[in-house]
Parts: sequence; C-alpha cells; structure tokens
Amino acid sequence: MNALDRATVERFRGDFARALGRSVSPGERVALAVSGGPDSMAMLALAYAAFPGQVVAATVDHRLRAASADEAAMVAGWCEAAAIPHAILPVEDEIGTSAVQARARERRYPLLLRWAVDSGAKNLATAHHADDQAETFLMRAARGSGVAGLAGIRALQTREVSKPVGDSGMVFDVSTVALVRPLLHWRVAELRALAVALALPFVDDPSNADDHYDRTRFRALLQATRWLDPSQLAKSAAYAAEADATLREIENWLWRTRKIVPVGVEDPDFQSWLDIADLPRELKRRMCRSAIESVRAVNAIARPAFDDSTNIEPLLDALEAGKSATQAGILVSVKGNVWRFVEEPPRRSV
Repeated sequence: MNALDRATVERFRGDFARALGRSVSPGERVALAVSGGPDSMAMLALAYAAFPGQVVAATVDHRLRAASADEAAMVAGWCEAAAIPHAILPVEDEIGTSAVQARARERRYPLLLRWAVDSGAKNLATAHHADDQAETFLMRAARGSGVAGLAGIRALQTREVSKPVGDSGMVFDVSTVALVRPLLHWRVAELRALAVALALPFVDDPSNADDHYDRTRFRALLQATRWLDPSQLAKSAAYAAEADATLREIENWLWRTRKIVPVGVEDPDFQSWLDIADLPRELKRRMCRSAIESVRAVNAIARPAFDDSTNIEPLLDALEAGKSATQAGILVSVKGNVWRFVEEPPRRSV
C-alpha cells in the first residue's frame, strides 16, 4: 500500500477523537465496518495508519448479490496482508425484495455490534461521509421531518448489546458500544481519490446507481445541482444535531418528572403514562417518541421500524384532539392530560 501523508492521518485521528468525544487510548481496539466500497476502504487505510496494531474489521455479507461473497473476501484479503483481524458476517435469513435497504440495515447493525463486543471493542466506526449526510438531510426535509430527523446521521450514538449468559435465556450480559462516524466532514470525492491514490481494492455497489431508491435520486439531485453544497447541508445537519441534543436534555428531565405510575396496575413496566399538560407540541412530540421507544423495547417489538425519521404528526393530531391512535405497534389513548402508551392488542380475526 502506498503511504499516507502525516497531515491526512492526523486529520483522521482528530476527527475520530471528536466524533468519539475523546482520544483513542493506546492499545484500545478500533472496530471498523468495512463494506468494500471506496469510502470504507479509505477509512480502513486511514485507521490502519492512525491506530497501528489496534484495528479490527468486519464485512457483512447481505447475500443480496452473487458477487457479495467475493467482495467480502476482497476485504478479508487486504486485511490479511495488513495483519488486521477481519471477520465476514453473513446474514442468515433472507432480506426479501421490499424495503431492501431498511431491512438490510436492520440485520447489519446487530451483527456488527455483537461482533464488536466479541472482539473486545468499545467502539464501532462506519464510513458515512458528508455527502451521505447531505443526502439524508434532504431526504428527511422532503418528508417533513422535525429537528431530530434533520439532525441526520449522528457522529456518535450509544448502543447496548445484550448477550445471553448460560442456557437459561433469562440472564443477559449488557455491553455498551459507541457507534462512531469519523468521516462526516470528508467528501465522497476525496475518499475515493484517496482509495485510488493508495491503490486500494474496492467495488462500487450497483444499487448506488439504482433510482428505485430514494437515496439514489437525492444523490443525483445533488450531483446535478451545483449550488446545493453537500458540505453546507452537512453543517445544517450538525446544527440540528446540537439543537436536538439540547432538547433531549429537556426531554430527559420531563421524562423523570412527568411520567406517571398509576396505583393498582399489574404491569407498569410494560406501559407508559405521561402528563403532557401545558407542554408545547415539540416537547409532546419528543415525549411521545420516548414513550413509544420505551414500550417497544420492554415488549420486544421490532417491527414495524421506528426511528427519528418516522413521521408521528398524524398520531399527535389525533391525541391532541382527544382520540386514541396507534403507531409502530403501540396503542396510545387519552384521558384528560394523560397519554397512555401500551402494546397494540392483536386484531380480531373475522
């Protein structure tokens, strides 16, 4: 591999530390998700230079294309030559043909996070860059997303990974992994140029040119509209993320002070009651999201998908009108100023 210049390595090391919120300690494992595209291969080379002897890598084989196994093997071969421990993580169940990218993501991250924990890493880095952030910002804006959605791809997220202990299935060991995006200030063009200059092997996923996907269409819009600067759009997403973080602090305080535990309820942990009196709509929105996520988590509800980009405005409209409504497998009912969140009961068969 051709050598990287010191300034580029220092830039990456600094961006990694800023995303992580601290410097990487000597000897600390640095886990990377490497797809085999030019972006992730560039990240692999940068991390290899910035954190010598500390990098471990994994490639998820989604089995969506015949060439995916060869692409994973390509990454494995480069890692072997660089003495980087590498794992290929196959998706065992079929992803299907609808909502392919979302379903692939749902399967990819649990595999990667579990692998990171098994590898002894406390962080996992992905190669999302400024152009990805700009595309996400525009996609979310087009859907009418609020502050949380416009914040786009977070530089840092904390994920919990549960692993069963023993054979009982009742005891779990929970580990925390920092999901890090150190390349959010890097443009896709410079990462590709870096991969070419270093003579790195890489592949271009054909789905990136398939206009069946929303992201592909927004990518084409950015490429065709020069005055839409991806770097500036990525900055707007970062400002939205700062605002979102501040609002989340307020939300956490409200969650502690406005959550009600009614007397006589047998399963209070599986439900949530919130006093929303006098709250502005944005805080109702955030409390509502927190309650939905909480009830989904304790009831192990994974589908339908629910995240920061999910539109809950129709739900809020109904609740503010005093009507019950459902969202993401959760039934929300209204009694005065209290909103009750509970798992949606199964539909009766006719």
